Amino acid sequence: MRILITNDDGINAPGLAVLEAVAAEIAGPEGEVWTVAPAFEQSGVGHCISYTHPMMIAKLGHRRYAAEGSPADCVLAGLYDVLQGGRPDLVLSGVNRGNNAAENVMYSGTVGGAIEAALQGLPAIALSQFMGPETADLADPFEAAREHGVAVVRALLDRGIWDRNDYRLFYNVNFPPVPAARVRGMKVAAQGYRTDTFFGVEPHMSPAGRRFLWIKGGPQHAPTAPGTDVAVNVEGYVSITPMRCDLTAHDALDDLAAKLG
Repeated sequence: MRILITNDDGINAPGLAVLEAVAAEIAGPEGEVWTVAPAFEQSGVGHCISYTHPMMIAKLGHRRYAAEGSPADCVLAGLYDVLQGGRPDLVLSGVNRGNNAAENVMYSGTVGGAIEAALQGLPAIALSQFMGPETADLADPFEAAREHGVAVVRALLDRGIWDRNDYRLFYNVNFPPVPAARVRGMKVAAQGYRTDTFFGVEPHMSPAGRRFLWIKGGPQHAPTAPGTDVAVNVEGYVSITPMRCDLTAHDALDDLAAKLG
């Protein structure tokens, strides 16, 4: 099996090392794992592509590259430059430091890498490690993802749904914020919504007297509806959410058409 991996935390991120180990076990001794990841952190860029400026790409080692671009850029670079058009069997993105559940999905560069792979007609999985009080003091805060990542990916490869629709299905996986021994299993869960958590801005003054704004997030453990991604994560389960890039509100189409005549 040939696997292409990327992330949004950057080529030197510890979560990427976790994913490289997971991918190596999935690919097997006769398989190939290719890494194309951002040279610098690209958290929060979503499905951004560097459409208006070029990016530099550098080979750092055997099947290992860094690109000055977003995770979606890295997938494109991997497919059409590094692999010279050779198609991988699977694209994995992550393991992100922090959850990409609920509304975070819309901002996530990790999910953006999986989106680009799905748009290219490839099987793709985004993987993230929810952080919290129980992971803060662990020697390895990615412990849950490291210990359970292979089982989750294999379960999806063996028993998941892999269609070939125009907007191909891909998967968003979040490992719970608990030690590996306390992971209770896997649950398929819809994307949730934190009703009181929003991004905003916080102003700060620089030493030179200039005013800058920092983007500021809200509480990450705010509850979502029962059975949705954040809810099952805080209960100790790995959440698996099937997704598509089609943003059409299909439930509103007929009603809107009727109202507009």
